[in-house]
Amino acid sequence: MGKYRAKVGGMSCSFCTQTIEKAYSRLDGVEEVSASLSHEEVLVKYGPDKVTPQELKQTLLDLGYTVRDPDKVLSFEEQEKELRGEENHLYIAGAFTAFAAALMVVMWFGLMQPWFPYAMLGAALATMFGPGRYIKKMAYNSLKRKILNQHVLLEFGAFAGLTGGFLGFIISDFPVVDFFAVSIFITTYHILSGYSSLAVRTRASQAVKNLMDLQPEKAYIIRDGEEVEVPLDEISVDDMVRVRPGESIPIDGLVEEGYSSVDESLVTGESIPAEKKAGDEVIGGSINKSGSLKIRVTKIGEESFLSQIARHIKEARALKPSIIQLVDKVIKYYVPWVIFMAALGVGVWTLGLWLFAGTLDVPRGIFAALAVLVMGYPCALGMATPLAMIRGGGEAARKGIFMRSGEAFQVFGDIDVMVLDKTGTITIGEPRMVEVQALSDERELLEIASSAEIPPEHPLARAIVEGAKDRGIAMAEPKNFEATHGKGITAKVEGKGVLVGNLRFLEDQDTEIGGLEIAEGMEEKGETVIGVTADKELLGFIGIADVIKDDAAEAVNKLNELGIETIMITGDNEKTAKAVAAKVGIDEVLAEVLPDKKAEKIRDLQNKGQKVAMVGDGINDAPALMQADVGIATGAGTDTAIESADVVLVRDKLTLLIEGYHIGRSSYSKTKQNLTLAFSFNGVGVPASVTGLVHPVWAMIAMVASVSAVLLNSFGGRLIPKSEETIAPREFKLKVPTIHCENCVSTIESEIGEIDGVKSVEVSLSSKEIKVSYRGDELVKERVREKLLELGHAFNG
Repeated sequence: MGKYRAKVGGMSCSFCTQTIEKAYSRLDGVEEVSASLSHEEVLVKYGPDKVTPQELKQTLLDLGYTVRDPDKVLSFEEQEKELRGEENHLYIAGAFTAFAAALMVVMWFGLMQPWFPYAMLGAALATMFGPGRYIKKMAYNSLKRKILNQHVLLEFGAFAGLTGGFLGFIISDFPVVDFFAVSIFITTYHILSGYSSLAVRTRASQAVKNLMDLQPEKAYIIRDGEEVEVPLDEISVDDMVRVRPGESIPIDGLVEEGYSSVDESLVTGESIPAEKKAGDEVIGGSINKSGSLKIRVTKIGEESFLSQIARHIKEARALKPSIIQLVDKVIKYYVPWVIFMAALGVGVWTLGLWLFAGTLDVPRGIFAALAVLVMGYPCALGMATPLAMIRGGGEAARKGIFMRSGEAFQVFGDIDVMVLDKTGTITIGEPRMVEVQALSDERELLEIASSAEIPPEHPLARAIVEGAKDRGIAMAEPKNFEATHGKGITAKVEGKGVLVGNLRFLEDQDTEIGGLEIAEGMEEKGETVIGVTADKELLGFIGIADVIKDDAAEAVNKLNELGIETIMITGDNEKTAKAVAAKVGIDEVLAEVLPDKKAEKIRDLQNKGQKVAMVGDGINDAPALMQADVGIATGAGTDTAIESADVVLVRDKLTLLIEGYHIGRSSYSKTKQNLTLAFSFNGVGVPASVTGLVHPVWAMIAMVASVSAVLLNSFGGRLIPKSEETIAPREFKLKVPTIHCENCVSTIESEIGEIDGVKSVEVSLSSKEIKVSYRGDELVKERVREKLLELGHAFNG
């Protein structure tokens, strides 16, 4: 079987996906079709002996869509240009609509002029064959393939209006101006609907880049003892590649020489770099942090890790559950019903009247049919979803949430399971010093450890130095510094022989390690334990870990309260994963899961009939984000994750999930209400039009009334319940000159942290300042001041 994949431009609603799928299913040789509205992509499996890729491409072009290379992401400038083109169509159609509305108002006041019908005819033709021309091409090609969709429905209504207007020049009972005006109004509303859908997708895609940009375009290979720079496509298996500190590793391979720490967070999600030595595997796209490496190439092209990730994303996109918008389900049955009612209008006043009265009333039959087709295109139906999306998208954007697709609104409020990645999503994604266990003097322990780690080349060393600075620790210049990669360092600090490293390193240096139960307890909490000695005496342990985000536990708790099951998924080891999950209140943990398996785990949940949302930030999350019913990327995530997601949290706050959930749920509820309002008018108007007694003016009045009702409903009321709205924490600072030791710091953090409304407390021993983040009124500030006085501290501010 061959596979044809293409990016499709011009898809405005999920009914477009049905049109594409139906068109392809009628081609001989096509076995399977999957079209994605949110990602504007189509994947076709076909028999190469029966149909060619060019024929598959031409089918899309014939339907009126644009086609481009699926592996090339549109730049922001190109997306903006496309949006501006649609904007111009809308402005032109809007101008003609305003002109038509003005003529109608003047006419209704009894100031009809002889030239009005001709002016309205000109405006109708200009609207339909100017900005609305592309719709006709799409409707024609759909109709040619016997596909009834929203484009066909629009053109039936628009041409019915045009026909009625022309007949008005001959038959006095046909109101010329009114019929022509209808053609203008419904064309403009349809253009607005398409523009709204494009705007939602475009505005949220500014940072998107191609996945393969992570690989450098060139690499240094070693030939005859010399380093030569060559393009990646000239590299072969078994070539030797040199990668210096700070460079991106260009290929998958095995380390032949050298020792370095490598950031592989894109693979495992683990924020602490992996130590690499001769014989270890390295992956293209990861970052070489410290030493120089000589690497033998083992995989190239489609076999490389990044290419496999790209393939998993494509597969997940094709396997993603199809979401049919509610409005499209309605249109599926509504279009044939309108056509049937139009035919019934003709039949009643011709064959029906002849059978009962022995006479024919052809003009009235034509009028009835035209009235049905005019009334049959409910502008409110066309506006129901776009208006709810505009309102919901605007509200979400103000909160820092980008809804990248219409499906996100529909599904977000209906999810059963929220799967959250660990590193960079629940945690901040970088190592921090989180615990100090001194066997004697804590200050001495930190002074010696931080001094020995200057300059901090390794991420764990940086964590110790930064943690010591935050505690106001003074550092001395180390001497005789020597690093043993992956284990620890030796140095002289103020005349003392110092060791800082993991427990195995200390044992190798003949250090007797006491207090092992303390170290084991720290490891149980998911911390990386660093031991510190001075002149062979163990001073204590330092715990390094990826810190949990401030609002992670709150977000998980609120999700559970909403009845949404929470699961944590990570490539990290099980012990660390369970420790993090326990701190935020997640019971189910999927640990040591590689990227392709993440998408598989999401599919397993979906196969159980559950609606699944996935939250992640890295390249390793991209296939799962694509597979999920709703993929949610954090704003601090990679461009690939953002491209794969339906929702982007611009501010790196997990509590935005709650607001996004309520906005999605409320917006979808508004859509259903809008459809009910729209069909309240059309459900009565279409059957009434069969009588031939419904004047086009009344059809337009019904149109205006239904649109007004939809507008009021779409923009009225709250989308987020007041009780659930997340208010951004406020902050204030106080100078506390009486802070003089670590005990003061820990006491203030503990006591003030217990005050109702206080979210976090940061105390700096060096600057003698506290920063309090809180929610609530000014009484919180007063309680903080009172507590400081109670603890015996003076303060300013």
